[in-house]
Amino acid sequence: MMLGMRVLRGGVAAALLAAGLFVASVATGVAVSGVAMAQGASSIVVEGNRRVDSDTIRTYFKPGPSGRLDGASIDDALKALYATGLFSDVRITPTGNRIVVVVSENQVINRIAFEGNKKIKDDQLGLEVQSKPRGTFSRSTVQADTLRIAEVYRRSGRFDVRVEPKIIEQPNNRVDLIFEVTEGAKTGVKSVDFIGNKAFSSYRLRDIIKTRESNVLSFLASGDIYDPDRVEADRDIIRRYYLKNGYADVQVVAALTEYDPERKGFLVTFTIEEGEQYRVGSVDFQTNISGLDANYFRSYSRVGAGSVYNAEAVEKSVEEMTIEASRRGYAFAQVRPRGERNTAARTVSIVFVVEEGSRTYIERINVRGNTRTRDYVIRREFDVSEGDAYNRALVDRAERRLKNLDFFKSVKIVTEPGSSSDRVVLNVDLEEKSTGDFSVSGGYSSADGLLGEVSISEKNLLGRGLFARAALQYGQRARGYTLSIVEPYLFDYRVALGLDFFQREQLASSFQSYNTKTVGFSPRLGFTLREDLALQLRYSFYRQEVTLPSQLANCNNISPNNGRLPFFPTPTYINNSGDPAAAPFAGTFGCYGDSEASLPVRQELARGSTNTSLAGYTLIYNTLDNNKDAASGLLLDFKQDFAGLGGDVRFIRTTFDGRYYAPLLYDVVGVLRLQAGHITKVGNVPLRMLDHFQQGPNLVRGFAPAGFGPRDITFGSTNDALGGTTYWGASAEAQVPFFFLPKEVGLKGAIYADAGSVFNYRGPTSNIATGEVGQFGLIRSSDAEDQKIRSSVGAGLIWASPFGPLRFDYSIPLTKGRYDRLQQFRFGGGTSF
Repeated sequence: MMLGMRVLRGGVAAALLAAGLFVASVATGVAVSGVAMAQGASSIVVEGNRRVDSDTIRTYFKPGPSGRLDGASIDDALKALYATGLFSDVRITPTGNRIVVVVSENQVINRIAFEGNKKIKDDQLGLEVQSKPRGTFSRSTVQADTLRIAEVYRRSGRFDVRVEPKIIEQPNNRVDLIFEVTEGAKTGVKSVDFIGNKAFSSYRLRDIIKTRESNVLSFLASGDIYDPDRVEADRDIIRRYYLKNGYADVQVVAALTEYDPERKGFLVTFTIEEGEQYRVGSVDFQTNISGLDANYFRSYSRVGAGSVYNAEAVEKSVEEMTIEASRRGYAFAQVRPRGERNTAARTVSIVFVVEEGSRTYIERINVRGNTRTRDYVIRREFDVSEGDAYNRALVDRAERRLKNLDFFKSVKIVTEPGSSSDRVVLNVDLEEKSTGDFSVSGGYSSADGLLGEVSISEKNLLGRGLFARAALQYGQRARGYTLSIVEPYLFDYRVALGLDFFQREQLASSFQSYNTKTVGFSPRLGFTLREDLALQLRYSFYRQEVTLPSQLANCNNISPNNGRLPFFPTPTYINNSGDPAAAPFAGTFGCYGDSEASLPVRQELARGSTNTSLAGYTLIYNTLDNNKDAASGLLLDFKQDFAGLGGDVRFIRTTFDGRYYAPLLYDVVGVLRLQAGHITKVGNVPLRMLDHFQQGPNLVRGFAPAGFGPRDITFGSTNDALGGTTYWGASAEAQVPFFFLPKEVGLKGAIYADAGSVFNYRGPTSNIATGEVGQFGLIRSSDAEDQKIRSSVGAGLIWASPFGPLRFDYSIPLTKGRYDRLQQFRFGGGTSF
């Protein structure tokens, strides 16, 4: 009984104590509330502030619904003061009829510095951080800046970077903020692998993506630096490549990256589910718009029945059909492709459905992110403007055009609702990049020897979209300069106007005995007829002059005893006795008082400078998958020039150059090239020797520059090539990758066979002043000799090096003429740095 009573008494005591505490807390809360309710903004006392005015701080205290400062109002003021970032500490204390606010102000940043950074400059890092000189110091902002600097370094491939902020106290509540950077070594991609690919080899897939594996030459490039955005973009590139080649069900299911501490780099693996390759079963056209014939759009389709399914061709067909419907007055027409798969037959039947889209108009086009490029340069890439009907195909085309300008790192066009349901706003978000280029180039070719070039160019001059370039070349045998400027939109039309000024001097060499100097200018107009077809109209005026080196300016360097010249060692003789068996000295010694040069060269010397005025055009058809390293597609180039618009010469010149690339087995690329040209005089003005075609290794490899065709063979002459009025050439080549070498090395081999000829010289063959007669056999090789087919086979090494494209060829001539000059080994290439 006594124990039970004690427990009861203890419980009663605890209950009484809890009740007392509750009453006390309620009373205290009522008292505090009462004090808070009694305060007004005029009774707020601010302490500890130096830079921020007291009245400014009081403005953060907003009375409650009753017009008085209650507990909720004081709590809101506390949060608002912290949110300004001006204070490191804020304490609010109700005291009697007053509210005392004690603040500790954040320090002010005196200066910001970066130490230890070598790969990324101070200016670039300064743009990345949010902390600014004369701004408020905030530890949370500094921490975010530290992470941002580290991220910038990781984007440049340095994942071992360490960034440590240092704070140096200064008088007057100021600090110096120092970011100490330990950059670490570059973290590259050690391997790029593919899982599930059967249709295309890993070697081929590595060729189409942007990410590259590290190698000994990686320091000259940046493709081997690990970049997660680049890897994700590669994933889409792979998918689109498969879709372009008929694999409609392809999925790139994963792009995994793993850091390997032992190799100190990333391992990138793409997992692919290819599916089956499809062909196009049938192509049909339907329309839901009255008055619009669906069959009209057949000519705009880039896909045909029986061809390999190509998603890219389908997209381009949709775009061209949509644009054509808009041109015909159906501004809201939409073309939707519908594909029906037949998995058993592995075909896709495509139906292009033309239907009336929703009546939506473009309310506004906002251009954002361009600080240098003028707005009109961006807006002119749109075929639609504000107030026009919204057409998604035209917007997609504008986005593609903006990307092709190469003015921006990124281009994205997004839509948002307008002021009403039938209005849409286009937001063009851009990130600009540097568009200027200064380069020093060096190279060597078997024809021109060592050659150097200094050039400066700008793709977006003054932010107006103008292209300008100035280049100076100087070499052993060739030197000159070029000045160019291009306005891509003439009078706001999609017509490019270009103007070139040039001078080129070609010095005498073992391939020609004379010097030539050409000075001129050429305005041109360029028209893009469609994405794969372009037209250029041009006019050219140039003055050309021929001179001789001092060794050939007289007859002192040759004698009948040796018949040798410093340039061409093989002696030849004139035989005008009429007897083919006559001795070689039975004729006339071929050196005349005007010089030791060939007759056509001396004729050019007698002319002095010659003016050429011509107009011409070029048609270019280009479907190459890659202009620098093509694996498939067609490139056709057709040119015609008409000389005689003033000047001293009259002729019509026509040339053709066609190349066809096709993938063969095991990633071998086949290349077929056809060339042809013809020039004919107009009226009674004879053709000059310099107007003729002079061909060599650009037509048939294994021959020297101007190494075959009509040639002056008289005794005492310099055996110069005369050229011909007609040429043709054919070449077949197989480019073979070196599978045993990493793809990133950029080496591949080539085997080829060439054939061609240049013939039909129609220049001067006689000189009355010197007594040289006009019999073709007398001063030049015969027509039968000239028209012989020259042919060769050979092997080459192609290197897409960081120093520029290099190529080495060794050729074996199979058929040649008696007077031809050979050059079995040929090398050419160069670089920019």
